[in-house]
Amino acid sequence: MSAHGDPIPMTARCAGPLRGTAHVPGDKSISHRALILGALSVGETRITGLLEGQDVLDTARAMRAFGAEVAHLAPGEWVVNGVGTCGFAEPEDVIDCGNSGTGVRLIMGAMATCPITATFTGDASLRSRPMGRVTDPLALFGARAHGRGGGRLPMTIVGAADPVPVRYAVPVPSAQVKSAVLLAGLNAPGETVVIEREATRDHTERMLAGFGAALRVEEAAEGRVITLIGQPELKPQAIAVPRDPSSAAFPVCAALIVEGSDVLVPGIGLNPTRAGLFTTLREMGADLTYENEREEGGEPVADLRARFSPDMKGIEVPPERAPAMIDEYPILAVVAAFAEGPTVMRGIRELRVKESDRIAAMADGLTACGVRVETGEDWMIVHGMGAGGMPGGAICATHLDHRIAMSFLCAGLAAVAPVTVDDVGPISTSFPVFDPLMEGLGAQFERAET
Repeated sequence: MSAHGDPIPMTARCAGPLRGTAHVPGDKSISHRALILGALSVGETRITGLLEGQDVLDTARAMRAFGAEVAHLAPGEWVVNGVGTCGFAEPEDVIDCGNSGTGVRLIMGAMATCPITATFTGDASLRSRPMGRVTDPLALFGARAHGRGGGRLPMTIVGAADPVPVRYAVPVPSAQVKSAVLLAGLNAPGETVVIEREATRDHTERMLAGFGAALRVEEAAEGRVITLIGQPELKPQAIAVPRDPSSAAFPVCAALIVEGSDVLVPGIGLNPTRAGLFTTLREMGADLTYENEREEGGEPVADLRARFSPDMKGIEVPPERAPAMIDEYPILAVVAAFAEGPTVMRGIRELRVKESDRIAAMADGLTACGVRVETGEDWMIVHGMGAGGMPGGAICATHLDHRIAMSFLCAGLAAVAPVTVDDVGPISTSFPVFDPLMEGLGAQFERAET
């Protein structure tokens, strides 16, 4: 069943080249953080380019529940009047974060050092995901968590009345965990220190500095060390959200595998902690170029042009690159199926605890489409069949996971036989205009009979 109602099956079939300009939505990671930090600042933060997918709208609603004033002015334009780092009010009702692991974990961090209590829930997918990776470090500040077995939602967080600063080494690469600890550290006295053995997306650090927090980042023998001085008064900002590289991945990758395609995706954020997919695609031999490189809102940005690339080769993706492209492995697996030879992906254990077990979901779907796949606990090997080589003809289970749904729809645009996904409903959480955007480029999608 869809996260938002009855299942909505959809079929994608090969229907000629994809051509044109794809204006993808704003970056989801930055949109979440802009709303939360706007709510934690004092005064009016104005946001343009905000992603208006359900995940981000759920975070906006949560910020209202904690006492911030959040207003929608026009498409992509929002205003947040914040309450300060210790100003969160106790919500009157349960906070429903829908499908968003990023939203719930960051919000837990932001409220964990306030003397308030809040209960969180979400859809079936979110309720199945572990929260201990966040609640464990939040307990070091003095917060308490009470949830279902296995550290799952629904969960009540009792914020620390007298928080203490912490020093925390993140056990697995996770921008969500790092960000939750940093947000909790805003209301703790002294220095909160987060240590990453492998760098993850750094939007939180960049945005905290932009809002006026005292923060420094150093490379040391133990890894990347981020030190935050607690109890700042965050200053409201004007935030221009760049377009989401994770969303851009779908029209880009579809163009690479559909014969004759030429697609331009303008204004994409190319933060080096997020651009791992594009680096990997170019190493595979993809005809992918950056045009008009520039900086906007403290983030590197460029226009991406992707053309059909029939001569791509499978490669071994460096495992240390995984944090910079963790959300893009599902669509990379699709591209790998259309390359020549094996593509080896290691160090991807984090995919097991996303919206679904993405290693299993992609392996099952690709196998059903006629592609040989090998998997282990933290690795996957896709044995590519070359341009036009995927037989297709399968019905793929999405497991309420938007990226699984979009990945297999892109596969269907280049496979020999059409590919059907069992439910496209979850796509609205992150990429609400996916269907019309792709159809505007020439994709052929059909609502399947239920």
